Amino acid sequence: MTISDASPADLDRRPRRHPAWTMVAVAALALIAAGSFTTIAGLITEPLVTTREWSRGGIGVAVAVNMVLYGAVAPFSAALMDRYGIRRVTAGALAILVAASTLMVTAAPSVVWFVLWWGLAVGIGTGSITMVFGATVANRWFRRRIGLATGILTAASVFGQFALLPVLSVLLAHHHWQRPIIACGAFAALALVVVLVFLRERPESVGVGRYGAAPDDDPVGTRTVNPVARTVGALTTALRDRRFWLLATMFALCGATTNGLMWSHFTPAAHDHGMAATAASSLLAVIGLANILGTVTAGWLTDRVEPRHLLAVFFAARGVSLAVLPLLFSSGLSPDLVAFAVVFGILDVATVPPTLALCRSVFGEDSALVFGWISVFHQVGAGAMALAGSLVRELDGTYTLVWLAAAVACGLAAILGAVSPRQADAPAGGNYRGRGSSDEER
Repeated sequence: MTISDASPADLDRRPRRHPAWTMVAVAALALIAAGSFTTIAGLITEPLVTTREWSRGGIGVAVAVNMVLYGAVAPFSAALMDRYGIRRVTAGALAILVAASTLMVTAAPSVVWFVLWWGLAVGIGTGSITMVFGATVANRWFRRRIGLATGILTAASVFGQFALLPVLSVLLAHHHWQRPIIACGAFAALALVVVLVFLRERPESVGVGRYGAAPDDDPVGTRTVNPVARTVGALTTALRDRRFWLLATMFALCGATTNGLMWSHFTPAAHDHGMAATAASSLLAVIGLANILGTVTAGWLTDRVEPRHLLAVFFAARGVSLAVLPLLFSSGLSPDLVAFAVVFGILDVATVPPTLALCRSVFGEDSALVFGWISVFHQVGAGAMALAGSLVRELDGTYTLVWLAAAVACGLAAILGAVSPRQADAPAGGNYRGRGSSDEER
């Protein structure tokens, strides 16, 4: 039964709180659980080298495979969710993470197995539960407040990446390197149970419409086409549109100035200035906590302000914060560094809700798939910065040029954000037909 044919008695029995917000809470838990796996490799690298005598190169291969799959799997997971269901795909991904964490501590006698379990299995599991998953949930369950919903889900993803690091570092300091992995696996198991019990596919399955939808709005339908063909088709169509390239380039610069920096270089840079790893992890945790404020506020603003204006402001402010960072480093947790962590955290992933809004406006029903491909560019930018930063540090002896280059990259991203397509270029939720469409269809 849908909202359009519900009887008055059914309407009276309908709960006051729309179930869309319950879906956001469940999806947020899954995103936090998956996010906890994404940054732990840097935490356990040194113990693996000293206790297992594994080479850093072999561990680096596993991390590289993991990062590539994290980006590459995302667009295909969105199509699989459309074809086979959000709950089924999400539960499968969480089950993979639980199995991979178990195998990591019980069946990894050499670094080759680490590449298999951590690089391949965890890469697939985390790549299936990214903001593409969050966008799919938001698109299915929300007509209004969709920016706020995506902001909450984006915050959850980054919270899992950074805010849990101090807890995991304490487990590492007081126990074996296996304890943080076991903790992440247990968290994934909890999320798996919650997803199986509470996650629902679409509003119509519980007798309501999308949050904020009019009674005569069409529900989001289920796709029956081949998910791989649909994913590749969405990419080939988007590649012919200059708006895709503009957003993809902007997001590559975004990845270079966030994941590529903080996942790979912040802790080594802090160590260069005499800071302990636990202190650096605490600053990364502050970044993760500040992300909650930043991304939720960005989502709220996206519902009210032209997204391209937000992108220009967010990237410009991020660039300024990175430009001054070399002047702030010290051997301890100074107030200036804490202030940087708060400011950078607010700006870190605040670019996601407005970018998602532009994708929905331009690419319509395929927006989650297209955003998945744009996210691949994000990871390519992150990987490029991770490699370039290491080379600069090795040649120059400091990370100063890395932070300044990232500030310049943010300036370029701010310009691209300012010239991005206006949100009114296409009706939200409409069908994207590419450059060959008529102006009316767009």
